Amino acid sequence: MIDFNKPPLVGNEEKYVLESIKSPKISGDGQFSKRCHRWFEEQLGCKKALLTTSCTHALEMAALLIDIQEGDEVIMPSYTFVSTANAFALRGAKIVFVDIRPDTMNIDETKIEAAITPKTKVIVPVHYAGVGCEMDTIMALADKYHLFVVEDAAQGMMSSYKEKPLGTIGDFGTFSFHETKNYTSGGEGGLLIINNERFTERAEIIREKGTNRSAFFRGMVDKYSWVDIGSSYLMNDMSAAYLWGQLVEAEKIKENRLKSWKNYYEGLQDLADKGLIELPIIPEHCEQNGHMFYIKVKDLKERTALLEYLNQRDIGAVFHYIPLHSAPAGLKLGRFEGEDRYTTVESERLIRLPLYYGLKPADQEFILQSIYDFYKTA
Repeated sequence: MIDFNKPPLVGNEEKYVLESIKSPKISGDGQFSKRCHRWFEEQLGCKKALLTTSCTHALEMAALLIDIQEGDEVIMPSYTFVSTANAFALRGAKIVFVDIRPDTMNIDETKIEAAITPKTKVIVPVHYAGVGCEMDTIMALADKYHLFVVEDAAQGMMSSYKEKPLGTIGDFGTFSFHETKNYTSGGEGGLLIINNERFTERAEIIREKGTNRSAFFRGMVDKYSWVDIGSSYLMNDMSAAYLWGQLVEAEKIKENRLKSWKNYYEGLQDLADKGLIELPIIPEHCEQNGHMFYIKVKDLKERTALLEYLNQRDIGAVFHYIPLHSAPAGLKLGRFEGEDRYTTVESERLIRLPLYYGLKPADQEFILQSIYDFYKTA
């Protein structure tokens, strides 16, 4: 069986986790959390980095920080994971979905302005497959209409847009360290980065259950107490230790994934040239991180047949999101603004191929051959 995903393991994770276990502090913001925070702040050049228990919680923190209220509107693509919408719907916001671009599967930046109303408070671009949205246009709209921008960069660690790391362009960036991502903290985990300094202090408070505990430990206050709303969003230090073992090898992991990505792209070029499939498009001004390799086939019927064919050969290929605007909760909590020209039809054509750190060349060759075999018999 060729699994769709295997969590990355580079060798030093166990060492650091054991070191954490033996330390006097294994809860949040221990020694490994601090190492990770410094790494992100230096690598990304953000104002503040805060590890969280998931990207979902990072998004929820962003919604709290910008004070999302019932009736506020939040613009995002429908082609995304449920957490992108849930974080704001939990605060009572109305989710306004707009169409995607067929080339990158990212939000269509030209459709955003028509969706803006006096109730709009934030734009949430989702950097699908670690490929940047058109952030110049999005930031210009945010500036024009005085809106916040929260980048859902769950898949985008170590990717960039016009040489700017994803997640560092808007007011906030959120990342995932789930086991399916390029870097993991042992199964679950996330990160909130803050690019607007006026939110730093309150972010620490919300993350620490609504207390000023972080300021207390820095000696800024003589006692800590409950000062705001919040929750327990801190990643434990053992998970941070696992993550640290991967951050010190971040480039190694990225290059390995990019090599596999390139092998897929070059290996499937002949089918693309014949018009049988479409390959991913990476804009010239975007640098991607090898998070995902997908192909697009003719239609839903062909996707179903190809997935069944690959699964019969023990290849763990999968499809991705069902658009949120067509889901029961999406119908209740949101609306689609404009025409659904690409979101549904493009989502029904997409297949994700196995891609992870350490994917064996022989396994990748078998996957490629199996796809060619399907089109010989189709």
